[in-house]
Amino acid sequence: MTARLLTVVGARPQFVKAMPVSRAIARAPGLTEVMIHTGQHHDAALSDSFFRELDLPQPAENLGVHGGSHGEMTGRMLTALDGVIARHAPDLVIVYGDTNSTLAGALAAAKADVPVAHVEAGLRVFDRTMPEETNRVVVDHLSRLLFAPTRAAVGHLAREGLVDGVHHVGDVMQDAVLAMAALPASGASVLNRLGLTPGAYAVATLHRAATTDSAAGLAAAVGYLRRQAGRTPVILPLHPRTREAAARFGVDLAGLTVIDPLGPIDMQRLLADCALVLTDSGGLQKEAYFHRKPCVTLRDDTEWRETVDAGWNRLWTVNDYRPRREIDDYGAGDAAERIVATIARFVAQNRGEDLTAPRAMTGARP
Repeated sequence: MTARLLTVVGARPQFVKAMPVSRAIARAPGLTEVMIHTGQHHDAALSDSFFRELDLPQPAENLGVHGGSHGEMTGRMLTALDGVIARHAPDLVIVYGDTNSTLAGALAAAKADVPVAHVEAGLRVFDRTMPEETNRVVVDHLSRLLFAPTRAAVGHLAREGLVDGVHHVGDVMQDAVLAMAALPASGASVLNRLGLTPGAYAVATLHRAATTDSAAGLAAAVGYLRRQAGRTPVILPLHPRTREAAARFGVDLAGLTVIDPLGPIDMQRLLADCALVLTDSGGLQKEAYFHRKPCVTLRDDTEWRETVDAGWNRLWTVNDYRPRREIDDYGAGDAAERIVATIARFVAQNRGEDLTAPRAMTGARP
């Protein structure tokens, strides 16, 4: 009997993370996936191009929920997902990361007594003023399967009493970056279109609420980028939220090469040939490492401490990098296969069926 997995996504990093897992589900016997898009990132450049370029399953439903405060957005998503779960009757709900879509998906499933699998479980910066941190903690405590990308994440969960269902599987973004590198480019390369020379530019992104919700926060981040642009051209694919905030607060973006948001393939090509990454994004810190590019995180702390410890990343409050070394926690590009094998076994056990899925490797380093 086929088991139905309901995947809840809403933000573009989640689309990328879902790609390798969706491919692994499609290859797994006895599993089928229903993709639900909350609508959190609704702009075509932040949504449609990702589904098209990554060949993701088209969403069975797009809930069209975006805008408003964190509480309002999460509440509207929760209401809509309650009906979605009733209609599709999934055996398990998969959520990714730490967004409002992640929290709403986990809450709706838990209220309906449907098991939750959290991909990227256990990340912590220990700052509850960050909405992402609140989302991570709550979702982890609602989840039956917690897929941790690193040993540190496993340790964070254990300190909160979460041991059962925790699996150190590696990082699905590693899988995704490897998969995207193998995809063909369409048309002229992004470097040619932008007139860039490999190794002679920096890539920047700004989009987190902590950056864009205050004039002081945005001005500080943009000021940092403009100082860097005095030495190296800084390419800034501008998130719609950041564009609107800059206009509202009167923050001057002069001196930066501002472009429209890029699709996932072009963004990977831009990262592959850059000299430096500057970002407030959690995901891009790791992508910089996967391309072996130095990164500056425009925040006072990061959930990806191993990138700092390994010398590839530094906080903007720190003047220099640590000595560089490789990070073995992220795995070898097989995190998605490990996740899906574990889900298949869990679902079969929950349904009292024969365990025909391959035995998942759990607990050990990938």
